[in-house]
Amino acid sequence: MKRILLAAVIASAFVGGAAQAQSTAKNVIFFLGDGMGPSTITASRIYKYGEDGSLTMDKLERTARIKTYSYDAQTTDSAPSMAAYMTGVKMNNEVLSMSSDTIATPPGKDANGNLGVNNCAATGNGTSVPTILELAKAKGKAVGAITTTELTHATPAATYSHICNRNAQYHIAAQAVPGGAGYNAALGDGVDVLMGGGRNHFTPYNATTNKTGRADGRDLLAELAAKGYTVAATKAEMAAAPNGKKFIGLYSSKSHLEYELDRVANPPVGEGANQPSLAEMTVKAMDLLSQNANGYFLMVEGGRIDHALHGTNAKRALADTIAFDDAIKAALDRAKLTDPTLANTLIVVTADHDHTLAFNGYGKRGNPILDINRDYKTGLPSKDADGNTYTTLVFGNGPNRPNIRAGLDSATVLADNYLQETGVRLSSETHGGGDVKLFATGNNAKLFKGTIDNTKVFTLLKAAFGF
Repeated sequence: MKRILLAAVIASAFVGGAAQAQSTAKNVIFFLGDGMGPSTITASRIYKYGEDGSLTMDKLERTARIKTYSYDAQTTDSAPSMAAYMTGVKMNNEVLSMSSDTIATPPGKDANGNLGVNNCAATGNGTSVPTILELAKAKGKAVGAITTTELTHATPAATYSHICNRNAQYHIAAQAVPGGAGYNAALGDGVDVLMGGGRNHFTPYNATTNKTGRADGRDLLAELAAKGYTVAATKAEMAAAPNGKKFIGLYSSKSHLEYELDRVANPPVGEGANQPSLAEMTVKAMDLLSQNANGYFLMVEGGRIDHALHGTNAKRALADTIAFDDAIKAALDRAKLTDPTLANTLIVVTADHDHTLAFNGYGKRGNPILDINRDYKTGLPSKDADGNTYTTLVFGNGPNRPNIRAGLDSATVLADNYLQETGVRLSSETHGGGDVKLFATGNNAKLFKGTIDNTKVFTLLKAAFGF
């Protein structure tokens, strides 16, 4: 009898998912730093706070490591990795929230030659799988997705759309418009809060002012307004949006929002002067969604971390990571105003994949992380085998691989537009296949521990919600 009881106790210690949830979370905020691998987190911490400092995410009490491989690749792209978090299903690279057998059929071009129309097979190419956002909506909760990328980009799209190729962005946009052609009916009366860039995917083609607009002539923003949405294009319009209404804010006429380094520049670059920070977007989204007495699910993406890393521009990647971390702090502060112990709120922070960013040499503590490497013993510039200086941060691959290395100086490498050197020459730096970190706090944060698959996170989110 004692052996049976002991076996039962041991077995219960390994039970996962819903059986571990002791209570249910009213609200879940899921933060995704696109491409924010462990080296990026460490470098950002040193960049802003020094070696002995801490990011807000570092202070969250629960941690885990996440395996990110996709159904067909050791190294995932953003679409299947984010979709795995949102659906619990492994899928092929480029596929969004579809079954594992879905083939990533290349998207076609519209009548104006713009890539991004639906080119998925009408039948026989997989089936849609429900997302945590859709499940939350079905339970009567408010739902939202906000990002610094185009709203139709892979990460936000994985929450509200289903498509065989992430690049079919005009079709993805149509899935978000209640009652319109191509609408994703699983969203019920619609996503309550949407924010990001890429207004062109929602507005009609114009040969002069909107050359990458919709060839079908639809004005999806007008259709959303007719369904009761407040539509905003600037930070001021976002701030003025009333509670109690659905909301969509698209803060870039085309493409993504500005990098944080450029958004706050003096003067700001491009449309940056009128764009909100990710922290401001997050707080506004929480204010809008919290009007629902049943609670909410909110996805927040720091998406341009990934873009800067692809471009081997570490400075912009680190600045965007700090802006992402600031959004986490803003969310914690706002949530604790009404929920001081986070008894009703779960906050999860993670990344969809790693990059090839790496630390180089034995740098002296206190040396600026973006600078040339200085030896920890002498404090003098470190040299390679040919006697040339090098930076602490480098990339495993990318475009900036000189045929013959030359020495580097601080003025060059600390500049905003400096591109770190790379080991393998490729046209663009690739993702990395290593595990990423996960941080959690609040209601049911204890569920997140150990080394787990990204699909398991979906199971734990459901358990935290009590679904």
